[in-house]
Amino acid sequence: MCGRYRLSRRKQIIEQYFGSAHWDEDWSPRYNIAPSQPVPVVCQNPQKRIRELSLMHWGLIPYWAKDASGSASTINARSETAATKPAFRDPLKYRRCLIPADGFYEWQRTGNIKQPYCFEVRDGELFAFAGLWDSWRNSDGQWIKTCSILATTPNAVTSVIHDRMPVILDPNYYDRWLDPRVTDASAVSGLLKPYDGSQMRRYPVSTRINHVANDDEGCSRPMELAQTQNSLFC
Repeated sequence: MCGRYRLSRRKQIIEQYFGSAHWDEDWSPRYNIAPSQPVPVVCQNPQKRIRELSLMHWGLIPYWAKDASGSASTINARSETAATKPAFRDPLKYRRCLIPADGFYEWQRTGNIKQPYCFEVRDGELFAFAGLWDSWRNSDGQWIKTCSILATTPNAVTSVIHDRMPVILDPNYYDRWLDPRVTDASAVSGLLKPYDGSQMRRYPVSTRINHVANDDEGCSRPMELAQTQNSLFC
């Protein structure tokens, strides 16, 4: 699936890439984004027909949920079953979004060692996960927007490390995915497929990524496997 990712671009670059309106919220480059944290999300305003950026809680809470206890299990949504799952069924029809990133992490277990890898599109280009969002009202009456990243079967680059991968959308399909007029889930299900592996790369990174408190460029710096394994004991 996808439990950690990177978005190291500045706010202005993200706005420009996604053609969004000016984003009022603050954003600093991140190298170790984790579940339950606020993350940038791109949606299309159905009235103004423009793209808008905002921060949302990573871990979807359905509008009908009694509490937020289940959000840890909804950071990802299986693309094959999202159309039938109560938590994701309506968002797939009416509340689709793009979640900007420029890298994501997965772990490969060998014996007692879990080795983290970073995955990028080409040489670390900006891209977008296919996402779903919802708005939930807490006990204080405050509306909280939350999101989930859709996941699919792996491609040749990711399958060596993990049996799932996040859905990375081709930029040519951003408009179609975001279009609020498309409310038939089957009309967009064809977009939820593995990204072209020939356009991706992977490399091992330090186990510093295991700790949420570590959030700097060193988290995604390529390292030799001997170095990463030795760092387990440092």
